[in-house]
Amino acid sequence: MATVARICVTPLKGTRLLSATAVELTPLGIPGNRRFHLVNERGELFSCGDFGPLMRVGAAYDAATEMLVLELPGGTRVEAGPDDLGATYVTDFYGRPVPGRLVEGPAADAISGYVGRPLRLVRADADGDGPDVNRLTLVSLASVEDLGARHGRPDLATGRFRMNLELDGCAPYEEDGWSGAAVRVGTAVVRVLGPVPRCVATTRDPETGAKDFDTLKAISAYRPLMANPRGVPFGMYAEVETPGRVALGDEVAPLA
Repeated sequence: MATVARICVTPLKGTRLLSATAVELTPLGIPGNRRFHLVNERGELFSCGDFGPLMRVGAAYDAATEMLVLELPGGTRVEAGPDDLGATYVTDFYGRPVPGRLVEGPAADAISGYVGRPLRLVRADADGDGPDVNRLTLVSLASVEDLGARHGRPDLATGRFRMNLELDGCAPYEEDGWSGAAVRVGTAVVRVLGPVPRCVATTRDPETGAKDFDTLKAISAYRPLMANPRGVPFGMYAEVETPGRVALGDEVAPLA
């Protein structure tokens, strides 16, 4: 029986993953997940694939107060709230326009100082707009274990894939076979879609952000490349069809 082994979210794209014991899945995915993102001086999305140590930054968001709290390595703690919202800004998310507002003040300055280049912090106007393509992702622990075993990395951390739901009790790549299927997760039902094309962020240690394993080369050595969009497949996208609560240990089962 497949079960939920870990639930991962982050309010700021590219920063350290937070592990939740339970979440409410809505049609917009996991509320607050990737509500914020960064753009560089050219207005392009900027994340941990561009600067690995961004994964060391802690981020927390309180939807009730609309307060974002960032904790940087070294102990620096900064906040950003509704009063810090500035001009409107539209970010290109891989061809999809995401309207938002620039976040001014110490939080944006602190991130820029940490990274060492001018960055802008943006809050998406709509919850659920921040994920890259679809609003939910999932992968089985067995798939990650199989990848590690093929390349002498039995310690390969699942967190490097930055998936929302990590599943136990599956056969390796069992989740691939759910493409197009409705799957019950806790009291929610999700529709599993296509595979996730992986990026260079997966080559980094999720604790330090340092490059330590060429996942893209390792996966493409035994898995066919995706044709459209072109990429290295690992894990699956999903969307929420029936809202509900998902907690650690909940059963995950395709519906007939």
